[in-house]
Amino acid sequence: MSAAARRPDQGIHRDTRRQARLAGVQALYQVELGHATPDSVVMEFVEHRLDEEIDGLVIGKIDRTLFGELVKGVNGRRTDLTDMVAGALSTGWHVDRLETLLRIILLCGAYELSDRPAIPARAVIHEYVELAKAFFDDREPNLVNGVLDRLAHLLRPEELGANPAAPGDDGA
Repeated sequence: MSAAARRPDQGIHRDTRRQARLAGVQALYQVELGHATPDSVVMEFVEHRLDEEIDGLVIGKIDRTLFGELVKGVNGRRTDLTDMVAGALSTGWHVDRLETLLRIILLCGAYELSDRPAIPARAVIHEYVELAKAFFDDREPNLVNGVLDRLAHLLRPEELGANPAAPGDDGA
């Protein structure tokens, strides 16, 4: 199969993963607010919410495996992931000071960086920065970029090098 023939499938697959990340963040937000368990929210999204508009965004076709893995994995590792994110924030910042949706985006990115090594770190960072842009203005996507970049260098030194960017003016 030629490279040109593979591109459309790769784009479609990437879009289903992007949609799974969006749905995962929204589902985890619902879990965070105490309205549902991870299992029940995954079932609700699969049965009722896919292909409809939620907060101005249409979720569409998703990678259901990634969606379930994100919701259950982030929820199951919340303490470890929160500690990772806290360690990547600038001095004086605390995870609990972050807006709930921003915190969930960071937890999902940290989860993928730590538990999905087959996905390139730069792709993970890019996906969550783009997701942050769907909900926030410039400051928050910059924070997501800075925090996830530092985590990527720490978690994947063989891929990116061992010297993470120092916490700085990115607001992290």
